[in-house]
Amino acid sequence: MPRLAGMQIGIVGLGYVGLPLAAAFGRAGHRVVGYDVNAPRVERLGRGESDIEDVTSEELGELGDRFTATGDPTLLADCDAVLICVPTPLVAEREPDLTYVRESAETIASVLREGQLVVLESTTYPGTTREELLPRLERSGLEVGRGFFLAYSPERIDPGRINHTIATTPKVVGGITPACLERAERIYSEVCDEVVPVSSPEAAELSKLLENIFRSVNIALVNELAQLTDRLGIDIWEVVDAASSKPFGFMRFEPGPGMGGHCLPVDPFYLAYKARQHDFATEFVELAGKINQAHPLFCVSNIQRALNDREKSVKGSRVLIVGVAYKSGVADLRESPALKIIDHLRELGAEVSYHDPHVSALPEQALESVALEEAVAAADAVAIVTAHPQLDYPALVAAASLVVDFRGVTRPLEADNVVLL
Repeated sequence: MPRLAGMQIGIVGLGYVGLPLAAAFGRAGHRVVGYDVNAPRVERLGRGESDIEDVTSEELGELGDRFTATGDPTLLADCDAVLICVPTPLVAEREPDLTYVRESAETIASVLREGQLVVLESTTYPGTTREELLPRLERSGLEVGRGFFLAYSPERIDPGRINHTIATTPKVVGGITPACLERAERIYSEVCDEVVPVSSPEAAELSKLLENIFRSVNIALVNELAQLTDRLGIDIWEVVDAASSKPFGFMRFEPGPGMGGHCLPVDPFYLAYKARQHDFATEFVELAGKINQAHPLFCVSNIQRALNDREKSVKGSRVLIVGVAYKSGVADLRESPALKIIDHLRELGAEVSYHDPHVSALPEQALESVALEEAVAAADAVAIVTAHPQLDYPALVAAASLVVDFRGVTRPLEADNVVLL
């Protein structure tokens, strides 16, 4: 597909999805207008300061005048395409919260002009693009597929991952009409090596849920087996290693403290919500979500038992949590199991501290990251929850009185002060 001449791309939402996408289009030679309602974030980006690991401040600076961060939605009117990359969280009842999607649609509708392409990238349930965006945009008086174009293309950003980028990860796209699909394919071909067209936005929306629910179900499976092997006295890590020796028909998933991030803990409930509207119960999917939600409690019980085996009560014990981000190498706290572990340990009376080289403070827990060496020496138990690669785990084990390892990073050490998940 021939490259398009310099375009102007609007990005709504400049977080973990939107900013890397903005940088990709900027590097491809296009001008990018990044719109965000978070005024402090807009100010930081305007100064060339990035708070996203996948886009450094240096990379942001290299974009120069090809990137503009703004809180003024009228600037989106001059864009050839507007891509929506806003959060889709859950409300307290574990049902979808499309507030940011709806507000974005209303904002774009107020400035929509003829010929513009609008694409939703936020993870959501099948039907969102057609049911939520389309009617709002049509209030402009423009006809979809002729006056404006509308599509869905699920984001596939994995924060901290460097071996699969926006360029090298195939981009799934589904349009409301064939003309919408064609327009979206041409836009994304500017920054993606491969574009995968599907027949509708609904197919694209469900494809993203399938990707993440597949992982959610398998993580739930291996974590449930970890709870069973704990009772049976079998090493779950040895079992996973042995099963992984099979060269076909098996995909390795490892146990851990629980599941975090925006997508995996959230997506099963998005599909379950949509299924209930059609009198269908996604029991298998919902069960996986429930197992993953409860797994941090099992980890707390492991810490409690490890202390008890050393004749210590969790009440009054000093417990150091190593790693609070939801995955290694990033500062992302969304749905991190470490936060649940901290809260439950405190409820049991433990004195909890944490160390994370990527997360300087946890305001809601009124905690700040402590110096590792001193904290390890003072702790009654050290729990490895997120295994950041820059930490020296042999030195940590050597200095600690007790280590509870939920990530398996201390397995090669065979130390008698280590308790594995």
